[in-house]
Amino acid sequence: MTESVLIANRGEIAARLVRGYRALGVRTIAVHSDADAGALHVRLADTAVRLGPAPSRESYLAIDRVLEAAASSGASAVDPGYGFLSENAEFARSVRDAGIAFIGPSAESIELMGDKVAARQAAQRAGVPVVPGSDGVVTSAAHAAGIAEQIGFPIMVKTSFGGGGRGMRLVHTPDELAAALDAAAAESRTAFGRSEVYLERAIERARHVEVQILGDGRGGVIHLGDRDCSVQRRHQKVIEEAPAPFLPDGTRDALRAAAVTLAEAVKYESTGTIEFLYEPVTEQFFFLEMNTRLQVEHPVTELVTGVDLVAERWRIAQGLPPSIAQEDLDIRGHAVEVRINAENPTQHFLPSPGIIGELRLPTAPWVRCDTGVARGDTIPGDYDSMFAKVMAWGPDRDTAITRLVDALGEFAVTGIHSSAAYARAILLTAQFGAGSHDIQSVERDWPAGELLDPKDAEPLENVVPAGSTDTATTRLAEFSTSRGPVAVSVAVAPRAGVAAAAGTRRKRAAGDGTAGLGGPPTAPMNGVVVTADLAPGSIVDKHDVLFVIEAMKMLIPVTATVAGTLASVDVAVGDSVTTGQVLGGFTPAEI
Repeated sequence: MTESVLIANRGEIAARLVRGYRALGVRTIAVHSDADAGALHVRLADTAVRLGPAPSRESYLAIDRVLEAAASSGASAVDPGYGFLSENAEFARSVRDAGIAFIGPSAESIELMGDKVAARQAAQRAGVPVVPGSDGVVTSAAHAAGIAEQIGFPIMVKTSFGGGGRGMRLVHTPDELAAALDAAAAESRTAFGRSEVYLERAIERARHVEVQILGDGRGGVIHLGDRDCSVQRRHQKVIEEAPAPFLPDGTRDALRAAAVTLAEAVKYESTGTIEFLYEPVTEQFFFLEMNTRLQVEHPVTELVTGVDLVAERWRIAQGLPPSIAQEDLDIRGHAVEVRINAENPTQHFLPSPGIIGELRLPTAPWVRCDTGVARGDTIPGDYDSMFAKVMAWGPDRDTAITRLVDALGEFAVTGIHSSAAYARAILLTAQFGAGSHDIQSVERDWPAGELLDPKDAEPLENVVPAGSTDTATTRLAEFSTSRGPVAVSVAVAPRAGVAAAAGTRRKRAAGDGTAGLGGPPTAPMNGVVVTADLAPGSIVDKHDVLFVIEAMKMLIPVTATVAGTLASVDVAVGDSVTTGQVLGGFTPAEI
């Protein structure tokens, strides 16, 4: 039996795994980057091993360093949680080749289901319906145009590898297709090291429904019910609930059966999730992808089934069957979860890394909080922005929502912005209550500037404003960075560039002749400079990108809001910057 587990992750999920294994009597070994040396998961674990510097490619994504940590600490197993190396087949294979148990599926399953094109083909062979699309990857713009003509617009360009909403582009007309292909491929290459893309018909009013499964690796599979994850922004989930509400009984049964059939076909081992798009108008569902790992939203399944998914993964890794049989599954009540991110919803979800001042977590009955931080901890800008999850259970959906709304009313954090108030506002909408929302409701129906009460949108105590009072917009931008070319959808705060300092200058030096025309470019958030290509003396036009700052997997361009000259460049690629920090000098063309 496994006596010690190295947790190859950080943050909220690492803390959850430490606590889960501690309850099983298993010794835990944390790993950390320099940015996480004092993090909560490190403090909770029995021991900890340093991996390397803050960048994930030098720490949490460095397979050789994680293996060295496992060997030096005497770990008998490795649990990757979710994200980072959790769906990396090479990592799973390397761990097992080293004689260490890997708590997760086989490398072969990860390879098969991690390739979304191969997974589509596996689903088709198993008789599971898939979204109409290309049979494989597209090889050229002309090839894509022919497929798009057959399946019809709108279409979705999707990366074959990776996840988290990256490498996806919605295309409405043929004229947009070539640019979308290039952008999706470039973003995928940067994020995942692979540039293959394929096409699917876009189902714009769909719901995102998924089924949690457990497989023993020998063809035995059970499901633990379904979840709805339709509240999303930028294809990333915001609110999840179990079971999926307002599904016809026949559809629910068919979804669950399809998930089990597919997992049985690939002889899946460990926990996994089969994701579907459901079209309420036609009551049709289509296979979307499989996540070969523990899900962020696993707690809502735990709350309605009473099954500890961390313990089940541990059991299966020992060669034991799941502790529950399908006929014994008893789904009771309803559970709803919100993800809480360090970001500013009123500024188009701009990242908000920083030091937590106060942190008040709700402690009401029937409420659960999973977090990887505590008072005084730093939320670094190097990683994902999620730092907590709050969920509530009730005997029915309305009660669960009411309890979660009350719990979020108690939640408070200072030192950073958070998405908690925005998630609470969504829960209170009639649309969410009726279950009439879909995967595009956040962008289409729930703009934060309208949904939030003005007082809820104000920065909390100790928060340094991002320097922009206007609602930000999203646009496609292409950058050259130290990691190669990047083409992504980025949030652009209209006053986050040279105009960010204009208001300050106007207050300090009224009548100086430059008020309203821009001051020096400043950082809109804490982050790392990834582009500083312009030389001092460069002449720029309005909207030209001067610098690009990266934080929490998001790229933010600092743009010129007036034409002028970049008089000086005061930062270099790789420099860490803080909100409001001057990046260089700027001279407007007109005074």
